[in-house]
Amino acid sequence: MKSEHLVKNRVVVGMSGGVDSTVAAYLLKEQGYEVIGVTMKTWDDPSDQYVEHYGGCCSLSSIEDARRVADKLEIPFYVVNFKAPFKTHVIDPFVDSYFQGETPNPCIECNRHIKFDLLLKKAFDLGANYIATGHYAKIVKGEDSEYHLYRSKEAQKDQTYMLYSLTQNQLEHTLMPLGSFESKEDVRKIAESLDWFIAKKSDSQEICFIPDDDYIGFIQKNAIKPIVGGNFVDETGKHLGKHPGIIHYTVGQRKGLGITFGKPAYVKEIRMATNEVVIGDAQSVFSNGLVARMVTWISGIAPSEITEIQCKVRHTTGFAKGTIEVAESGTVTVKFSERQRAVTPGQSVVFYDGEEVLGGGIISKSIH
Repeated sequence: MKSEHLVKNRVVVGMSGGVDSTVAAYLLKEQGYEVIGVTMKTWDDPSDQYVEHYGGCCSLSSIEDARRVADKLEIPFYVVNFKAPFKTHVIDPFVDSYFQGETPNPCIECNRHIKFDLLLKKAFDLGANYIATGHYAKIVKGEDSEYHLYRSKEAQKDQTYMLYSLTQNQLEHTLMPLGSFESKEDVRKIAESLDWFIAKKSDSQEICFIPDDDYIGFIQKNAIKPIVGGNFVDETGKHLGKHPGIIHYTVGQRKGLGITFGKPAYVKEIRMATNEVVIGDAQSVFSNGLVARMVTWISGIAPSEITEIQCKVRHTTGFAKGTIEVAESGTVTVKFSERQRAVTPGQSVVFYDGEEVLGGGIISKSIH
């Protein structure tokens, strides 16, 4: 839907019942926007007791928290059912990725397919010109009339790593009012003035659809093919023992290998084709570079003038410097200035120019 058919100051806020989305809705209402609250129902566990015990953004209590805030703000509130597309675009690929020997990041796929695609379409259906979220990031329209994505002032809460797939159209129709806050505590203080219970909620640390953090149990429960055991091998291919299935392991892992080797041992590589888990020492999990697929650029095109880059290979790590080479196929090869630990297939590499996000992609393999 073209923007001229939309109400210019109407915004749909994705409300999870948490601190950040609550404050985002409040701030936009204070700034004069016509705010509509929406909670996305993306996941149901068969056991209501399970969800209510562990919490999670789709629990009944979280929805009621969001509804209560909407009532206080005197804004319309809706719950939209995105369970089917969430399963198709997030849960099924998450499970399959582990069978491919990778370690996926479902939050990135949720942003790509659900929050900034389906929710935006729903906002357009409601005549809204914008969606808004509680992400810590900044969107700026430049003098070049392009939209740019920058890191949050609150560096520890910055979430741009999860947002690299945003397009120019999505950025044009997205508001992120928390990006200019210097402290999460400042946000929490605003929440206290709105709803004491929500203000005391802790930040979510787990994947929303696995609130008990039992990844393996979830994969086993949702797998559509059998989990087959295989071999531990060393870097030369020597047999070291048996493992119960590659879904149990991730690159860089040391604990929980299920076997002792007489010395510190780490997962260096997972070979899906041969169902092998390669074991090495601490130095073996460091990489000289990586190859990435499904690379997208926020400007819409690869920055041809850039050969040197800074990037993040995991949400929780610092920046790595290196060089990039973009192939005609769109894949990107990165060679690091300093070796990086546990570069993990299935995770994302995100490219930055100072504070600005340029784009990113899914890591296909590390280069040793």
